[in-house]
Amino acid sequence: MEKQAPKKIDHIGIAVSSLNDSLPFYVDHLNLSLEGIEEVPSQGVKVAFLKIGESKIELLEPLSSESPIAKFIAKRGEGIHHIALGVSDIEGRIEQLKTDGIQMINNEPVKGAGGAKVAFLHPKSSGGILYELCEKTKQNVE
Repeated sequence: MEKQAPKKIDHIGIAVSSLNDSLPFYVDHLNLSLEGIEEVPSQGVKVAFLKIGESKIELLEPLSSESPIAKFIAKRGEGIHHIALGVSDIEGRIEQLKTDGIQMINNEPVKGAGGAKVAFLHPKSSGGILYELCEKTKQNVE
C-alpha cells in the first residue's frame, strides 16, 4: 500500500462531564450547529457532534464511572481527548502503521459514532497524543 496522508481532520474529541452543561457554550456562544447526539455503548460514551467548517467537534460524556472518558476526566480533567484523522482503507492503514512500528490500541477497526469504523493509535507511539483513524463511507454513515 502506498503511504498517503490522512484526508482531513475529521473531528476533535473533547471529554466533558456533562453534555447539557457544555453544549450551551458551543451552540450559544460559538454559534456552532449541533448535528446530533448519540450513545455509543461500545465506547461507554454519549457524544454530541458540532459542525465547524469541514470538520467537527465531538463532545464525549461518560456513560458510567468505568468509561474510558470518565477515567480520562478523573486523571486529567475535561479537555481535548483525541484528534480523529479521516482516512480511507482503515484496515490497510492499521497494517501499514503496525509495519512501521506504531503501537495500536485497536489492531482492528471497531464501530464508532455514526457507524464509522475507527481505530486508535497508542499515545506512546505518537508523542503523547491520542489519534483516532476514522473511516466513513456511505455504507456505514447514516
